[in-house]
Amino acid sequence: MKLKTYVLSTLCFLALLSSCKKDDDASFEEVPQRDRTEQQVADFDSLQNYLKTHYYNRATFLEPGDHSISEIIIKELPKDESGNYLDMPDPDNNQLLSVAVDIDNPKTTKYLDVEYQYYVLKLNEGGGVNPHFSDFLRVKYDGFLPDGRSFEDTSTPINVDLANMIQGWTRVLPEFKTAEEFIENNNGTIDYSNYGLGVMFLPSGLAYYSSPRSGSIIPAYSNLMFKFELLQSEIADHDGDGIPSYLEDLDGDGNLWNDNTDGDMDANFLDNDDDGDRVLTINEMTRQTYTINTNLGEEGPVLDTAIEFERSRTIKDGIITITTLKFVDSDGDGVWDHLQKDIKIDYSKE
Repeated sequence: MKLKTYVLSTLCFLALLSSCKKDDDASFEEVPQRDRTEQQVADFDSLQNYLKTHYYNRATFLEPGDHSISEIIIKELPKDESGNYLDMPDPDNNQLLSVAVDIDNPKTTKYLDVEYQYYVLKLNEGGGVNPHFSDFLRVKYDGFLPDGRSFEDTSTPINVDLANMIQGWTRVLPEFKTAEEFIENNNGTIDYSNYGLGVMFLPSGLAYYSSPRSGSIIPAYSNLMFKFELLQSEIADHDGDGIPSYLEDLDGDGNLWNDNTDGDMDANFLDNDDDGDRVLTINEMTRQTYTINTNLGEEGPVLDTAIEFERSRTIKDGIITITTLKFVDSDGDGVWDHLQKDIKIDYSKE
């Protein structure tokens, strides 16, 4: 079965999100804040040292097949009696992480005005679709510290809301694709094929930074690593206003929480009246309906997904009916109606 439709919404809202969630532990203890730029320099140096002194079982993943996070084995280089690192054992089957991730070319991103660097080991890109940074996902993962201690290991797939995860996840997972196919078994389990598989190596500034997690073993200012399998995704609309959440990132910085048009308590992606004009956002967009008769070889519309997006789709007797919502700029000033408080046109009444 091709992964063209998804049913994660309800599951994601009901699921208890795990330790990679931004605020999953209300009982943490704040420690004195360090300068983020200085901390990133220290974290990056630690990440590079880790990658230079650890290796993984590369040969395992050269074999065709759907590999799992349980097969990813990362070990520290052996040491002599004086504590000096020795050569990597079995170089035909193992590879230094520094080589595998190309240590001289880290990934970069800006967060809180700091340029962060991090690394990703891509073992399989996946054959499905790339999720957005705010989507609902089904994943398996194992989170661990540089000393090898695991702080969270999911034995079965779980559903997560990527918008509510640490910053590293929102950067890394959209670089991978979901499974190409899945098969639902009679016992309720699902088998996935050709899914995204990798490991991320994150500085503390893209994780919990100065907040130790008292419900786990993560100290403040910890670099974190995650092995992961990206299985399914669904485009999220957190507030049900008809706009996919990723399109409510108005400044394009990958952070939904700092976009708040009307200045109330809710960011736009959690606000069903973005401009506070008492006309619901969903009603400040126009509705379109497309009917495609596949019996006649008709093809569906190609939407400009920056301004028009699918709301519903039904199929009956070869007839596909698609309804969409489309942004409107009625006064031509370059600002959409649903973001202007002085425009109160309710298109649902037309």
